[in-house]
Amino acid sequence: MPGPGDAAAVDRPVDGGGAVTAAKPGRSRISGWLAEAQTSAAGARLPALSIEVVALVALLLAAVGGSRLWALAPAVVAAGLLAWTWRAGSAVAGTFVVARVLLLACAYLLGVVHGLDPTLAAGVAVAGLAVLTEPLLAAVYEAVYPVSANLPGLGSPPERNANSGRVALVNGAAVIVALACAFTGRFGAIALVAAVAALGFTLVTVLQGLRAFRARRAREKKLHAALTAYEPAFLVHWNAPAGTAYQLAMWLPYLERLGRKFFVLVRNQTNFDEVVALTKVPVVMRMGLNQLDDVIAPSLRAAFYVNTATVNNHVIRYTNLKHIQLNHGDSDKVPSHNPVFRIYDKNFVAGQAAIDRFAANGVSMPAEMFTIVGRPQVENVHIATAPIASITNPRVLYAPTWAGFYADSNYSSLLAGYDIVKALVARGCSVVFRPHPYSKRSPELARECDRIRALLAEDRRTNGRPHVFGAEAEVTMTVADCFNASDAMVSDVSSVVADYLYSEKPFVMVAVSTPAAQFAEAFPLARAAYVIDAHGGRVQGLDAALDDLLGSDPLAATRHDLKKYYLGDIPADRYAQRFLDEAARYL
Repeated sequence: MPGPGDAAAVDRPVDGGGAVTAAKPGRSRISGWLAEAQTSAAGARLPALSIEVVALVALLLAAVGGSRLWALAPAVVAAGLLAWTWRAGSAVAGTFVVARVLLLACAYLLGVVHGLDPTLAAGVAVAGLAVLTEPLLAAVYEAVYPVSANLPGLGSPPERNANSGRVALVNGAAVIVALACAFTGRFGAIALVAAVAALGFTLVTVLQGLRAFRARRAREKKLHAALTAYEPAFLVHWNAPAGTAYQLAMWLPYLERLGRKFFVLVRNQTNFDEVVALTKVPVVMRMGLNQLDDVIAPSLRAAFYVNTATVNNHVIRYTNLKHIQLNHGDSDKVPSHNPVFRIYDKNFVAGQAAIDRFAANGVSMPAEMFTIVGRPQVENVHIATAPIASITNPRVLYAPTWAGFYADSNYSSLLAGYDIVKALVARGCSVVFRPHPYSKRSPELARECDRIRALLAEDRRTNGRPHVFGAEAEVTMTVADCFNASDAMVSDVSSVVADYLYSEKPFVMVAVSTPAAQFAEAFPLARAAYVIDAHGGRVQGLDAALDDLLGSDPLAATRHDLKKYYLGDIPADRYAQRFLDEAARYL
């Protein structure tokens, strides 16, 4: 879920890497598959190859069949698949070049069958030139990227030129026009006009790209001088998959409260766009390792990190800086005791539990590498004021994590979530449902989220219970808002559990990766939780756990004791100040 994230991030391609992206609402199954295949690293060539094969069949039939009717069906299929794929994803200049050239060759051969019209032949040739120019256009625009935003002396990044994407559509339309004219054996002049217009648009867009490229180079030459004049005390290095901006967003308010100049360094345009939407502090984008010298201003004293992305080591090599890992949450997950934390000069952790977790899992870390700063993000979380048994119709937050990138970090309880929420509703509870944002990356988990939302919507309509779900819970409300709007929580192995501990309200943890009998040994925070066993796909102990959660709450004293262990022994009135004081020591 956004806000307190799951222990540590791993590197993934910007669009989610190997994770499966759920099809957008309203999209057909086939077009959704095409979009997924286009954006998947493994399937990037599959749609293109399919269209190329069909287009080649059309070309061969046009050559061998001696009649336009032989080639009609495969040509229409190839053109249709091309248009459908672009509709499912997005038209990108330089894609499906081979397929379109094959279709143009098919158009030429069909023109020969009719007695070649010189205007049609010229149209085919000009359209082919436009299509073959697209790889150059794509290369130019790949080199056009923002250098910085909000940095004094460099101004705002230039607007991105949407024409580079429209070129593929225009050229694709010229190919279809040429095919249509070839099949009819008429209107060759129309094909020529369409092709000339497409080529002209392509060339104008190439020139625009070249000007933007020169502007980017000019900004880069001024970057180091601009950062030197800005005099930042520290930088924040962030690289993460798209849609993970919560990792950084949770820390920005506290970094800004330090009252020192800083900038955010990102490594790709997706992250750049996400950060620019979050803050007014300078944002700098440097993609390559050899580009980083430009951002190491003489005034820099420290670098902060909010995940363990592999490219963090590109900045860690600057030994004149103090490198401090903040992470984006604290939990008992496997990534939270990854040996990679050794590469940082300091690891700011929430409490002693985070330190002990390394030793308990055989990862040797010198004590001086840790500093306990609490979780400043919970400073506004309300602490329970009454036993839950005294609350009529309590509201329960269900905040499941997602399936993780790898099998050893799949702790999601969503596959049992419908039964859990149904049982809560049957007990008269209202529910706040806030799944991890990555849940939508898995079609299976996305379906379970939809089932739960539908259940809550139906109960709200029928019984009037004030359930909170959808955009209200996942976008409008912050994590702290969800905590404060609830009297108890159901989650799994996630950093939200440790953060919720601050409220001293009761919570359930769902055991998925480990049987309930060994759950507390593997995940010590479960000592303060009522446990539902969902290991092996069967839900057991649900009623008993909910009885304790909503009734006598025998673990209230345990939660109070573990709160300091996990979240630091820090006075509530100065809770966030602990982080500010410790961070300021290195600036």
